Amino acid sequence: MCDYSLHHIASRPAKVGDRLVSTGFVNSSTRGFAAMGEPHVAVCLRPGTEIAFDKDVECDGTLAFFPRKLREKVARFTQIDMDKPHRHHDALEFPNGKCVLVTQLTNCQYATVLQLPASPGTAQTAEKQAAAAEAQRRDSFVA
Repeated sequence: MCDYSLHHIASRPAKVGDRLVSTGFVNSSTRGFAAMGEPHVAVCLRPGTEIAFDKDVECDGTLAFFPRKLREKVARFTQIDMDKPHRHHDALEFPNGKCVLVTQLTNCQYATVLQLPASPGTAQTAEKQAAAAEAQRRDSFVA
């Protein structure tokens, strides 16, 4: 997803293997991810997307001059505070349990999309296929 404040910016969904860079966008105070070579296109992540950073992640500290290092390199995209409109929702959840808003990431951090979440249709299809296979196995024992 892309935060509400990025809706007026060109965007596209993330793909496995995408090389991303954290960046600010023209005419927006919101930061997000752009693909390498596409600096004016926001790359939208779906909840559950896993990314790996090249270096330890840095985000805004208490003073903007001193970024805070998180000592984490992998994260899962999530959305928080969805019941509160007009707030940033896009966040990264790290293995240590901390969540950081994407807009709080410092610029020019590079990451790779490792894995996308299964789409709901895929999970439902897999369940149906498993149920059909189980029914076929049961039928073959009866015959």
